[in-house]
Amino acid sequence: MQSLITHSLTAPLFMPHGNCYLWKPGLVWLHLLSDAFIALAYASIPLTLIYFVCQRQDLPFSRVFLMFAAFIIACGITHAMAIWTIWHPDYWLFGLIKAITALISVYTALELIPLMPKAFDVASAVELEAANQRLEAEIQERQQTEVALRRSQDEIQQKATLLEQALRDLKHAQAQLVHTEKMSSLGQIVAGLAHEINNPVNFIFGNLVHAKNYAQDLLKLISLYNKHYPQPAPEIQTTAEQMDLAFLRDDLPNLLESMEVGTKRIRQIVLSLRNFARMDQAEVKAVDLHEGLEDTLLILQNQLKAKPGYAEIQIVKEYGDLPKVECYVGQLNQVFMNLLSNAIDALEESRTADNGNNGQNHPTIRVQTEAIEPNQVAIRIIDNGPGMTEKTQSHLFDPFFTTKPVGKGTGLGLSISYQIVVDRHQGQLNCRSAPGQGAEFAIKIPIQQHQQQPEPKPEVSLTA
Repeated sequence: MQSLITHSLTAPLFMPHGNCYLWKPGLVWLHLLSDAFIALAYASIPLTLIYFVCQRQDLPFSRVFLMFAAFIIACGITHAMAIWTIWHPDYWLFGLIKAITALISVYTALELIPLMPKAFDVASAVELEAANQRLEAEIQERQQTEVALRRSQDEIQQKATLLEQALRDLKHAQAQLVHTEKMSSLGQIVAGLAHEINNPVNFIFGNLVHAKNYAQDLLKLISLYNKHYPQPAPEIQTTAEQMDLAFLRDDLPNLLESMEVGTKRIRQIVLSLRNFARMDQAEVKAVDLHEGLEDTLLILQNQLKAKPGYAEIQIVKEYGDLPKVECYVGQLNQVFMNLLSNAIDALEESRTADNGNNGQNHPTIRVQTEAIEPNQVAIRIIDNGPGMTEKTQSHLFDPFFTTKPVGKGTGLGLSISYQIVVDRHQGQLNCRSAPGQGAEFAIKIPIQQHQQQPEPKPEVSLTA
């Protein structure tokens, strides 16, 4: 017996495991099927875990899942080796696989220890549901806040637009007030001056006829004295020589004729002033626009004349055949005055005296008129001055915008002109210019005003 035990301890164990089951079929099949199903289960579980980890890259403990998968695979291999060793006594390999399984299991257990606090921090399903509800409530609150913010921004934008419009209206109202007061005062002054000048001029003009008759009678009497008394007394002869009686007889009729021409000229200027002011014509009337242009040019005649060092501004009239146009004639005359005055100011830079250039670059203003179909007329005022840039043209009709020196321009002329042409007469006022190419202002208004509007007051006509 002792020798048998000693032999069994020292002899190599290469006996298949099936000998331990005495090769009983039922017992062998029991262990075989049990280990086979366990091995298959151990093989399917890690595959599921690996697929789960691959699909959920955001898992905080993915390494532990992989370690469990490796542990289960190792366990499955040990059961597969249990089946193998029933017929093949490879127990060293079996033991090695068990050792690897043991190492993996120990390593997995050691990995679990520091992860337990973190695992405890993982929220439960109830906590996650509550967190989701809080998050949804916060999202809804933020969405409501964004909607309210957008609504507030829209309201602020609308208020800003209204304020901007109010500012523009205020500027136009201020411009209209200044212009109305200015033109009202100017019209009253012009009308008063015209009235005051007209009375003495009419008195002088009316008495010139009698003065001419009296002078002719006196000259006729002197002729009769010379005829019947060819040798006057020495005192009369001396006085006649001192006053140069022969020259006086020839020059006195010419002097009276010049006085008559001068008074007629003054009467024409006074009439032009009265026509330009038109204080008594606030309604729409059919008028000849050429008369308004002529009256305006007559008033500006002094600014067109040559001065020391400055050439005369030439006016070229290219009048077309215009019908009578329904308009507010006093206001339209103001437009003509503003545009012609601006053209004269623009030509100031080029009004140098001709230095042998035979009239080249001579300062010139062209006034063109024509009838445009249907039911429109056009008036163009063109100068050959220095012109304007696009930036200047973009602000040309803004109230209080001016390129003139301080104290020379108010910046209201073109703005008011735009309102008169566009708002009052349903027309158009455009400017075309380029640096060095002069400027052209074109007015287009209908011949008949379909909607007659009341005379503007300072508080209306706020937009241009």
